[in-house]
Amino acid sequence: MKKLVFVFTFLIAGVSSYGQTLEELKEAKKIKEDSVSAIEGRIGDLESQINAFPGWKFGAFGTIGASISEFNNWYAQQNPNNSAGRIGITINPYAKLDRDKYFWYTNAQINLGWVKFDDKDDPDDQNGYRQSNDVFNITSLFGYNLTNKIAASTLMEYRSTILSNFNDPGYLDLGVGITWKPIDGLIIVAHPANYNFVFSNDNAIFESSFGAKLLANYSKSIGKFNWKSQFSAFASYKDSNLSNWTWTNNFAYKVWRDIGLGFEFGLRDNKQEALNYEINTLGNTGATFDNIDNKLQTYWLFGLTYDF
Repeated sequence: MKKLVFVFTFLIAGVSSYGQTLEELKEAKKIKEDSVSAIEGRIGDLESQINAFPGWKFGAFGTIGASISEFNNWYAQQNPNNSAGRIGITINPYAKLDRDKYFWYTNAQINLGWVKFDDKDDPDDQNGYRQSNDVFNITSLFGYNLTNKIAASTLMEYRSTILSNFNDPGYLDLGVGITWKPIDGLIIVAHPANYNFVFSNDNAIFESSFGAKLLANYSKSIGKFNWKSQFSAFASYKDSNLSNWTWTNNFAYKVWRDIGLGFEFGLRDNKQEALNYEINTLGNTGATFDNIDNKLQTYWLFGLTYDF
């Protein structure tokens, strides 16, 4: 009986000791987590001070999306033997200079992609990667501050492709007007005097013209979440068919250090590009600005991101 009481007492003490040890470990973990949060907060404060320091600031972030697959004797599908893949890359570098009397902001967007579908049962099938995405955009804005929110400004924006048909077409906007910075992270550019240079081998479709330029750029960081959005539009004074607009959005969520998940999508409306596609790609020689179906252009990319 005494032995039984001793064993029972020993077990109770062991369980109690284990429970106390587990609670102590949980408490120690909480202290460590609080310490990490405090360190991250101090780092964030230092980054804010660095960003507020005058002078050039450089940076970049990008998204990489990739997938590959291979099927052998998979008879349930139309092509039982095939290999496929997709690779997409976006890079968004920027350079910013803020002074008391003026500022200069430059940023670029590069979106490249390749796709592959190799039907192993078709000897004539193309088995290499083919270019799919091809977007190149660079914007440079210089402003002289009239107040703390309004500036007289000049803008240069160039848009084209780089993997194929570089500068065919290519769009160069040059103009002057006003830039408004109503809140932190938001820049709105309104230039009523802007010339849209269009470079192309087909001058019958693509035409340069004088018009108004509107550009809005917004960037926001909340904790581990980053969002960058840019809307760029040109309204031709000569002909509405020569007008165009593009809207891109980049979202990134940091998962570990500077690595995270990213999503990017873009929308565009350009009637000159739609007419060029109808005539020179589809061979519809009877197409005109009046009878083409000018569909909304879209793209999206999801993958891993890295913040440089």
